[in-house]
Amino acid sequence: MNTGVQIRGYREDTNGTDLIIHIPDRRLGDMLQRKRIKEAELRLDDGRHISSAQRKKIYATVRDIADFTGYLPEEEKEWMKYLHIIRTGGEYFSLSTCSMDTAREFINTILEYVIEHGIPLSEPGVDRTDDIGKYLYYCLKHKKCAVCGKSGEIHHVDAIGMGRNRRKVDDSSCCKICLCRMHHTIAHQRGMKAFEQMYHVYGIVIKADSRLPMQETLNDISQFVTL
Repeated sequence: MNTGVQIRGYREDTNGTDLIIHIPDRRLGDMLQRKRIKEAELRLDDGRHISSAQRKKIYATVRDIADFTGYLPEEEKEWMKYLHIIRTGGEYFSLSTCSMDTAREFINTILEYVIEHGIPLSEPGVDRTDDIGKYLYYCLKHKKCAVCGKSGEIHHVDAIGMGRNRRKVDDSSCCKICLCRMHHTIAHQRGMKAFEQMYHVYGIVIKADSRLPMQETLNDISQFVTL
């Protein structure tokens, strides 16, 4: 079993280091007693290589893709790696030793695949991303709701104005987000500030000369979003 843990404290002596760890959302006492587990492998996250959080996001998303396609998770993982290599021109990599940057870009690749093909996730896509700007851009690009992943429509966070033809107005400098009809309605009813706090998504501006989104919002909601 692989799982993330939190280090709550430590104590050193001449023989080594004792760690106090917490395993969130798991009750392991019965398994430890039944299987008489006395040893475990510990991987420390030093911030330079792929983090446990990134690895957790990757494997959870790969499992969701496998559930949708019917292939084994290990098969999907390798297929996604080669898709990433084709898209980026990078080299083959291991999820146990790759850099945090490689892991982040790999998460971008598999999330765009999920968004493009309408693959349902077991939790909101915004909780799976390691680069929220890219995630919001992919939702706009593939016309999928940034909250639930269903087919969506463009919501202009910057109001275009009553009576103006939306097909002819230059909205390249406007903050936009893709939302399904239900979440689009909620955004109008609640107001965008409350909507951002509820779902941790926001409008982005896409540069006219670039496929990448500018990291701009009408409101500073960095306190609500973990990148």
